[in-house]
Amino acid sequence: MSDFCMPSLGADMDSGIVLEWRVKPGDRVKRGDIVAVVDTSKADIEIEVFEDGTIDELLVPVGTRVQVGTPIARLADGASPPSANGGGPPPEAERRRISPVARRTAAELGVDLDAVKGTGPLGAVVKADVERAAGNGAPVPPPTPPETRPAEPEGDRAEAMRAAIAHLMARSKREVPHYYLREDVDMSAALSFLERRNAELPVARRLLPAALLLKATALALADVPELNGFWNDGRFEQATGIHLGLAVSLRGGGLVAPALHDTGRRSLEELMESMRDLVRRARAGTLRSSEMSDPTLTVTNLGERGALEVYGVIYPPQVALVGFGRIAERPWAAGGMLAARPVTTATLSGDHRASDGVTGGRLLAAIAAKLQRPEEL
Repeated sequence: MSDFCMPSLGADMDSGIVLEWRVKPGDRVKRGDIVAVVDTSKADIEIEVFEDGTIDELLVPVGTRVQVGTPIARLADGASPPSANGGGPPPEAERRRISPVARRTAAELGVDLDAVKGTGPLGAVVKADVERAAGNGAPVPPPTPPETRPAEPEGDRAEAMRAAIAHLMARSKREVPHYYLREDVDMSAALSFLERRNAELPVARRLLPAALLLKATALALADVPELNGFWNDGRFEQATGIHLGLAVSLRGGGLVAPALHDTGRRSLEELMESMRDLVRRARAGTLRSSEMSDPTLTVTNLGERGALEVYGVIYPPQVALVGFGRIAERPWAAGGMLAARPVTTATLSGDHRASDGVTGGRLLAAIAAKLQRPEEL
């Protein structure tokens, strides 16, 4: 038996309202199934379950606001029932999320991790949880009772989103020592490649420059993995996959940055289709919890109507953000000649705790180099 808790869908979320249950007691679920819809300050998010099992009990009614980490449902064992002859493997123990620093701290302080309640993302046990359990930190506050109230109207949501974004970005600028870099990138080869590729595709499936920019960034991160991950418990934790967060502006104001999973492994056509789908669902308010909790680095692309340069604020616990300004003709010197070429400015906002300008410069240089060989993307 295990508890399914209100997940953290970003560093700016501390609570959510259960809008809908998609399951009932007795239903079998498998990892990735949608079990509920939760209202956050940014959107209605479809919540996925992270393990196989059977819904034993729904702990909170629709319309209830609960804090991140609060149990909202209970799952019975996910193992298959034994066969008629009593055979079958024993159920596999649930794997808890525990940060490496929390494990070391628990060993040093003699704390039993099985007795520690995690308050980190997706219920992870972090260093502060262990210290509180050992009595070395602030006392653990009593659990906040669920608050039942209707979801906010759209106007209130827009205001709440803006307030949440402002709060998180202010905290990021206050706590994260940012550094900034820029690199002008000649897009001549990339745009010529797009023109040739799009001539072979139906209009509805044609590629935009954004697909090349995202693919180049993902492949560059594979070369410079020091910027692909999270700053947790005073140290950098490199992510195992490259899941770029795509900054999407919403029609009612504000923005979200859901993940394009395994960005570098997708073909350009697959990436373009996934981008269109993600933007459509972000603006319709039908994103999934894994898309909100998984980004390993965020990319903001201002497109053809944007400014020439953008310097973003890092979205904690990520350690970098890459921005692309609009592609515009500018003077370009090459081979002793001066000509007008289509150029975009790529920028990097980096976390100085996790990297420095040398590492950030390597990433921008790798992005620029890959965009000169678009046929390899």
